Amino acid sequence: MPDENDDERGFFGEGQSKPLAKAARLTDKPHYIGHRQRLRDRFREAGPGALSDYEILEILLFRSIPRADTKERAKLLLARFGSLAEVLGAPERLIREMPGIGDAVALDLKVVAAAAQRMARGAIKGREVLASWSQVLDYCRASMAFEQREQFRILFLDKKNVLIADEVQQTGTVDHTPVYPREVVRRALELSSTAIILVHNHPSGDPTPSRADIEMTKTIIDTAKPLGISVHDHIIIGKNGHASMKGLLLI
Repeated sequence: MPDENDDERGFFGEGQSKPLAKAARLTDKPHYIGHRQRLRDRFREAGPGALSDYEILEILLFRSIPRADTKERAKLLLARFGSLAEVLGAPERLIREMPGIGDAVALDLKVVAAAAQRMARGAIKGREVLASWSQVLDYCRASMAFEQREQFRILFLDKKNVLIADEVQQTGTVDHTPVYPREVVRRALELSSTAIILVHNHPSGDPTPSRADIEMTKTIIDTAKPLGISVHDHIIIGKNGHASMKGLLLI
């Protein structure tokens, strides 16, 4: 109990000082709030070209991580995988292993990657593929460049070279995918396809065709030709670019 001679106003004044200080602290905004708004403003006003890869990745992480700084997480992801494209193309299980990245964040990044692939596919769907070659390459790169295992994909075209179907026929190991020419031709006949484009990736990053790649392609051409099916090209996709067997005069 306070002494009856104590100043009662002073006593109650001290009692109020702590809650007031606490209330003041609660009104302080975390430092990253202003940073997030500045990034959003730059994106709106100057466009995505004004932002670096890690800043674009930060913005993607804003909604997944609403109450924490995302800059260091974005930089860690880029340091681990190499580029924004490689982050989005990385397996979900490897993304989840990164510090401060949980299941929800990893899933959100894979959804963004899937949306990018759908956009690239939409650019060639229903179009004459040979007239949209750069879009075809963009789609193949978005779909396969950063896969950790080899995939063998076929683009099936009709007589006007319009895309009928796009299918992954086989998935192999880090440096080999089994391909069966008769199965390739059989599927083309099922779809009434008169032309195909073969595509596969090299997880090593180097898109240079191997001798086995060239021989396999020639076997498919020889199997398909008598049945009226043309092989327009065999594209090999790597992290460091692509190679066209037709462009290299290998077929």
